[in-house]
Amino acid sequence: MGGKPRAGDAAREEQLLVRLAARVRDVPDFPKPGIVFKDITPLLADPPSMRAIVALLARRTRGHRPDGIVAIESRGFLFGAPLAVELGLPLALVRKPGKLPYRTAGLDYQLEYGTDRLEIHLDAVERGRRYLVVDDLLATGGTASATARLIEQQGGEVVCCAFVIELAFLAGAAKLARWPVERLISY
Repeated sequence: MGGKPRAGDAAREEQLLVRLAARVRDVPDFPKPGIVFKDITPLLADPPSMRAIVALLARRTRGHRPDGIVAIESRGFLFGAPLAVELGLPLALVRKPGKLPYRTAGLDYQLEYGTDRLEIHLDAVERGRRYLVVDDLLATGGTASATARLIEQQGGEVVCCAFVIELAFLAGAAKLARWPVERLISY
């Protein structure tokens, strides 16, 4: 991969993204009234869609030259794991408190109402190495930003944050302005 894109590649990719977006199901009033939930389970149930997502994420992130992938609990694991295999990179997991079995480092971060905490294994990030943050959805950007800061706190460098879906109207990319952001589908 790499080099100059061939004529028509961009148009084919755009058509593929339209087909993938059509598989995302809107679920009104979930998890509470007024929210339209973007359900990725139809994508997960279709092997060609999953292959396409992994291939597109690999194509979009390979040039950032990551040394490892950090996937965010829990749906980020669904895309981070096959992407790590595709790129031949180690995978680390970021989870809610108390979910990882080994010693952890953690970071508290601000939510719209209150705080939350993320943790990562102490040996998951190597000082000076380059990391790609992966999740299924970019909404407000709080969790992805906290993940990136946790990686940096451990001495790693965040080279990109990648998402299958972005809810652009929530302006989450603004919280990630310090890092390059790749997204496949934007609403």
